[in-house]
Amino acid sequence: MAKILIVDDSIVARMSVKGCIPKDQDHVLAEASDGATGVALFRTMQPDVTFLDITMPDKSGLEVLEELRKDFPSAVIIILSADIQKQTQERAQQLGAFSIVKKPPVKEVVQAELAKALAVAGVNHG
Repeated sequence: MAKILIVDDSIVARMSVKGCIPKDQDHVLAEASDGATGVALFRTMQPDVTFLDITMPDKSGLEVLEELRKDFPSAVIIILSADIQKQTQERAQQLGAFSIVKKPPVKEVVQAELAKALAVAGVNHG
């Protein structure tokens, strides 16, 4: 069982990611609809894995990533983005993103990245 945080301003995107996460592993899921809420929730929850959108209105995913990695250097953060520009991907990797998953999320890709992320986070997943 892992604690998973999904930060995305789109409820549809959050539902899509949730739909990709295996339901038989009793993961604890939390959601935030903007960057500031995501940071606050991360601080209280300290999730094992975070799915983080890049394009959000108040605070971009890259800003959130930078802030979280500064305070939580071992945070395992998977970027979700429809923006697959090389420059954006490179910036996310420089800031310490674990991986980047293209939107819309594909179940097999999300599950594969989640399994790798949980292994890195040291969480037994199933």
